[in-house]
Formats: sequence, structure tokens, C-alpha cells
Amino acid sequence: MSTEKKVSTDGILLMLCESVFEVLASATGSEISYSPMVQKINKTCLKPDISCFVLFDGGFSGLVVANFTAAAALEIYQTYLLSMGIPRTELATQHTSDEVGNVMGELMNQIVGDFTCKVGQELLTSISQNQPKMLAINKEVMISIHTNLDRPQARRVTCKTAQNNIFYLEFAVDKTEFIQLKEFEKQGEINPDKIIDEAVSSRKKAADKAVSVSENVESDLLEKLGF
Repeated sequence: MSTEKKVSTDGILLMLCESVFEVLASATGSEISYSPMVQKINKTCLKPDISCFVLFDGGFSGLVVANFTAAAALEIYQTYLLSMGIPRTELATQHTSDEVGNVMGELMNQIVGDFTCKVGQELLTSISQNQPKMLAINKEVMISIHTNLDRPQARRVTCKTAQNNIFYLEFAVDKTEFIQLKEFEKQGEINPDKIIDEAVSSRKKAADKAVSVSENVESDLLEKLGF
């Protein structure tokens, strides 16, 4: 008999931290790290200088908040666009720029999208997200979905960029625990390119087979006619 394995709030948070690391490191081509120590908090807040929040629900409900200092947001934004070949002279230099907010919102959307995929693969359940809301603020703003949660739990993790600029990841979720009763194979990631290639290959094989059948029928007919 297999030993029971359990995944609780902190295990789910670890999946989110891994998504932050993988997406931002891939997008910027630079080192992103998160603290191995997690802080229990009583409430989630949007804090200066630029913040983002994303709601998700489905198998379980929760809230993701990311609070960036101006320096951290600008570093991530600029490094990301520079890696795409955008000249530095064309980049925004103020964190309050709409372009910075749009790019950071795009990256947060990728992070939470990667997180939902991990949840599906690791926990065999499904969650959906709303569009990330990115805001440049100069004061702390309370944000909470605790009224929708029976037993809310909140966590904060400190993250760091390659240039040692700090940003914080906050996570609120209904107290939950996933218990693995038996072994299972994790679901593989869906690769759109692979699906398209397989569909094209299948159509090509079907077309080739149809041509081959048509040629055989025509050959048999000509033989019967004595040609």
C-alpha cells in the first residue's frame, strides 16, 4: 500500500513560487530567487510602488498579490524588453508609465497561467483566473476575498531580482488539503505546436492515402479496359 501524501496551503504556495521563478527567469534571462522562509500574515495588501492582484477559483478559491518596488518593476520590465531586442532608448524610465504596467500585467498573467497548469498536473484539479489588475499606487490598499472563504489562510514570500531589488508575493486561499490515496501519473503539459503538427501530419497521411486509393482504382479500371 502506498503512503499517503498531502499537499496543503504551503505546498500550493510553493507551486506559485516556482511559477514566479520560472516565468520571470525565462522572460528576463536573469536570476530570480525567492526566500525559503514563508511568512504567515493576517491580511493581503496592495503596497507601493506597483502592485498586481489576480483572483482564481474552481477546485479551490484564492487571491494572488504581487507588490513591486519601483526599482524591481523597472528592472524586470527593462530586462524583459531588452532581451527581446528593444533598444534601451525606447524603454520607459518611470514605473508609473502605462507601458510598465502593461508589461508587468502580461508577465503576471503568464505566471498565474503557469501556476494553474501546475495545479492541474500536480493536484488533478482545475482553477481559472481573472485578468491581472496592475496598479501604480503611493499608499497601502487593503484587498481581501476573505468574505468568500470559510477558513482563509494568507502567506507572504520575499522575492529578489538579479540586481537585489525586492518584491513580495502574497497568497490567500481557503484552508485546504489534498490527500493522495494512490499513485498516479502526472498529466503532461499541453503543447499547442505539437498538437498542430500532429493534426497536419494526420491530414497529410489521410490525403496521401486517398490519392493512393484513387490511383489504384484508376489502374484497375484501365487494366479491365485492356489499356
